[in-house]
Amino acid sequence: MKSFVKFCLTALSLVSMVSVAHADEPASSKWAKDCVKHRLLDPLAQQESKRSPFSRAAPPPDERRVSVLAASFAKDQKGREFLPFEIKARHGDEWYDNYTGCVVRGSGDVFVQLGDEYRPAAYLLGKDVGPVEGACQVKDAGPQA
Repeated sequence: MKSFVKFCLTALSLVSMVSVAHADEPASSKWAKDCVKHRLLDPLAQQESKRSPFSRAAPPPDERRVSVLAASFAKDQKGREFLPFEIKARHGDEWYDNYTGCVVRGSGDVFVQLGDEYRPAAYLLGKDVGPVEGACQVKDAGPQA
């Protein structure tokens, strides 16, 4: 009986350690990374793989990674909740900032920052889409009383 209790306690401690390891990354952060990967990075990589080897365009990066820049959602000027992100690209041994943007809660829409504007991720995939007013820009709290 003692060995069974010891086994159960060991199993519980292992389960709790696994839970703590997964608690480091909130579900919202994982969701945002998945949205960026599936809606931007995967199609971009697929598009780059079709590029001619004789193209004068810059070669695609060796690797890209997404980082979510906030732990909780913020609201933009239109009331949409979003999480900001950044994408870094690796060329050789060096990592460079590639894009910044945000993912909108609910719809999963991905916007990328180009200058002072935010455009749908489809813009980087060759679609002619204009900037979205108020996207990814934190709503002002208004005057303090």
